Amino acid sequence: MVTAGERTLLLLRTTLLLLLGLAVSCRAQFAPPTVNISLDEDPAVRWMPLAKVFDIDYVNKAAVEVIDSTIPKWLHHAVKPIVMALEKYVPQPYAGEIRGLASHLGGTLSDVILLNFAYEVSAFCTSIVAQDTKGHVYHGRNLDYPHPVLKNLTFNAVFLKNGKEVYRGTSFAGYVGLWTGQSPNKFTVSGDQRGTEHWYNWWKNIVSAFLYKRSPVSWLVRETLEEAEDFQDAVMRLSKVPIITGVYYIVGGVRAGEGVVITRDREGPADIWPLETAKGGWFRVETNFDHWLPPPAKDHRREAANKALNATGQAHINMNTLYQVSQLTSTLVHEVTLLVIGDDVWAYNSVSSSRFCP
Repeated sequence: MVTAGERTLLLLRTTLLLLLGLAVSCRAQFAPPTVNISLDEDPAVRWMPLAKVFDIDYVNKAAVEVIDSTIPKWLHHAVKPIVMALEKYVPQPYAGEIRGLASHLGGTLSDVILLNFAYEVSAFCTSIVAQDTKGHVYHGRNLDYPHPVLKNLTFNAVFLKNGKEVYRGTSFAGYVGLWTGQSPNKFTVSGDQRGTEHWYNWWKNIVSAFLYKRSPVSWLVRETLEEAEDFQDAVMRLSKVPIITGVYYIVGGVRAGEGVVITRDREGPADIWPLETAKGGWFRVETNFDHWLPPPAKDHRREAANKALNATGQAHINMNTLYQVSQLTSTLVHEVTLLVIGDDVWAYNSVSSSRFCP
């Protein structure tokens, strides 16, 4: 039985280490800006603070670049009227938020919708959840993005209600979803793309979201951060709510044993892989492939992370050593890494260190 004092200690010691990938020079280091998003505001205006932080012309040029690198240009122009017709199926508050972003950032509504779904198929990354010998849980994440322009669009979003923080995460200007985040004193979440997505799967995903009313994977992360009461509630929601495509959800909590990798199909869980410290399973590594199957021959991230964690040992795992492990996984197959480090589950202090990989 964990006492209140022991739980408080775990809360103080629980660490979220989130790593996201962007493309910048090896020498670059920067702290993304922090933007407060008030959930008390009308959805159409709550993202307005972004216009004070980012160069609007750059945002629009970046949006076009991201879309064109994800969707063939001929298809981009062909689907614009279809996307506009489907817009009425976007649920609130996202419909209002996307309309507001199009207004504040000066983009077309169809392109802002396309931009959000272009991001949905590009989360190539590595997530790690680990527990030390004292029961402290650490959550690490490295997301390597294929779009160099995202370096200047990154920001930390703090979502507020009645002036108080409800949850926070790291995102990109023009995007309403979250791939990483934390709910203060409760849990942390990261999402990893499952397998390799292609543009024709992107189109299937957008139709699935609008017509079948399934949640984009990043919207479910955001809703879970806002609504879930605790780690177990978060795991249930992330396991069962229908989504538009397969994904891995990695969740960390504030108590010993609260760490899990959820492998998702569109309709529900394909596998749930929790920490099992009594059996030697003190860490879990998830890249972009099912953990029970071998990864592609050219992808060595899982092997590198497993070797580094075993060499580190459970007694020596902490924020700094997990950071070092995550650095190893970022240099093998992708371009760059952005680091976002939280000292505990409610402090989210970010620093970015990124580079082109060999």
